[in-house]
Amino acid sequence: MRTFISLLLALLLAGCASAPAPAPETIDLLIRSASVIDVRTGQVTPDQTIAVRGGDIVAVLPNREADRYQAARTWDAQGQYVMPGLWDMHVHFGGGEALAAENAELMPLYVVNGVVAVRDAAGDLAQQVLDWRDNPPTPDSPRIFTSGPKIEGIAPVWKGVIETGSEADVDAALDRLQAMRVDFIKITDNTLKPELFLYAVREAKKRGIKTSAHIPMSLTVLEAAEAGLSSIEHLDYAMKAGSRDEAAIAADYLAGRFTYAQTMKRYADTFDIEVARRTYARLAELGVAVTPTLYGSTVLTYLDRDDHSHDPELAYVGPGIRATYDWRIQRAAQATPEMIAARHYVEEVTSRTLPLLRDAGVTILAGTDAGFLNSFNYPGFSLHEELALYVRLGLTPREALKASVVDGPQFLGQGERYGAVEAGKAADLLILVRNPLEDITATRDIAGVVLRGRLLDRATLTRMQDSIRERVRGREAAAAQ
Repeated sequence: MRTFISLLLALLLAGCASAPAPAPETIDLLIRSASVIDVRTGQVTPDQTIAVRGGDIVAVLPNREADRYQAARTWDAQGQYVMPGLWDMHVHFGGGEALAAENAELMPLYVVNGVVAVRDAAGDLAQQVLDWRDNPPTPDSPRIFTSGPKIEGIAPVWKGVIETGSEADVDAALDRLQAMRVDFIKITDNTLKPELFLYAVREAKKRGIKTSAHIPMSLTVLEAAEAGLSSIEHLDYAMKAGSRDEAAIAADYLAGRFTYAQTMKRYADTFDIEVARRTYARLAELGVAVTPTLYGSTVLTYLDRDDHSHDPELAYVGPGIRATYDWRIQRAAQATPEMIAARHYVEEVTSRTLPLLRDAGVTILAGTDAGFLNSFNYPGFSLHEELALYVRLGLTPREALKASVVDGPQFLGQGERYGAVEAGKAADLLILVRNPLEDITATRDIAGVVLRGRLLDRATLTRMQDSIRERVRGREAAAAQ
C-alpha cells in the first residue's frame, strides 16, 4: 500500500511539474517599478507595475507579479511617482470664431503640463467646445467638460450667453442647455436680476443639473447656496460670505449706493473670521464647492508690480488670444494709486479664506481661469501656480492635489472612473520625477503623461511643446505681413 501511495504521489507531482504555465495576458502598456501615489490617503506604494489596456487600468500589482502580462510597450519608471493626471476645474475657450483654431492649438499645452481634463466655464465658442468635447480636435487634447453658453441677463457685457429677462426665459434656457447635453450650468451676474438668478438655480436643481456661478452682489452667498447652488466660482465670493454686514452691504449695492469696487472693499473691511467659519460650515452642510481661481486673480491684482511682458509662457499663446488680454490690462492701467491699494487689500483678505474653507470641510476645486481674456493666465502652466498658491496659503500638498485630481472628477460625477491609480479607473496618469506630496512644485517635473492609455514620454512632450511654439511663431509671422 505504501508503495502504491508513493507511486501515485510521484505521478501527481510529475503531472503538476509538466503542466504549462498560464500564457501571459496581452495588454497595451506596462509601467514597471513605479511608486504609486494614493492622493486620497497620502500613501505611496513603491515597486508597483501598472497594466493598461486601451484607455483602462486593468491592474496595479507588485513588480514580482508583472510577468502575468506581456505588453506592446513596457516602460521602466525607475521609482518615479505615478498619480492621476491633473484636472483644471475652471478654464475658458473663446474670443470668437476667428480664434477657434488658436484655442484648439492650445489643447496640447494642457497635456504637456500634465492636465488631462478641464472644466470649461463658458465663453463665446459654446457649440465649438461641445463639439471638441465629443470629438477632440487632436489626439493630444484633454478631456473636456463644459457648461455650454452661460445664463445671463439682458444685454450683458459677455458675448455668447443666453439672455434671460423672465422666468419663462430661464425655463427656455434650461431646456436648451439640457438639449445640448451640457455637463453643468454656468450662471453669471452682470445683468441678471437677483430673483432670476435664484430661480435659475432652483429650477436647475429640480432638473438634477449642477450649477456654477458668480453670485450677484445684491444677494448673500447663503441665499444662493440654500437655493441649491453647486459651486461658487472665484474666492472673492467666499470672502464676501464672511462679512458681518453682508446683507446690508448687498442691499446698498442693489440700491446703487456703491460701485462694485467700493462694495468689495466694504466686504473686506467687515470680514470677520467667526462669521466666516459659521457661514463656511453651512456651505459644507449644503455641499457647495468653491473654485478659488487664485492664480488668475493674483495676476490681475498685481499687474502694477509685474506686467508679465517677459513671461516665457507667452511664446505658446497665439497673437489673437494674446490680444484679448488687452481689455483687462487697460482697465488695470487706468486705476488710481488708491484703487490699486484697495485692489491689493481685497486680494489679501480674500486669500485668508482658503484655509478657513478647508477647516470647515468645504470642497475646494482647483481651477485657474486660464484662457482668453484672462491676461497672462496660461493653459496648463497656471495650474501648477494655482496648486503652489494653495500650499503657500496653508493647505498641505496632498490637500492641494486632492482639489484637482479627486474632488474635480467627483464634482462632475466622474468619481467612479477617475481620481485614483487602480484597476477599473481611466488610464489618464501623471508620472513625476519627484514626490509632490513632499514638494508641490514636483508637479512641474514631469517624466511622462498617460492620456487615454497612451504613454507620452518626456521626449514626446517636449516635441509637442516645441510644435506649439512653432505654430505660434507662424501665426505671428502671418500677422506681421
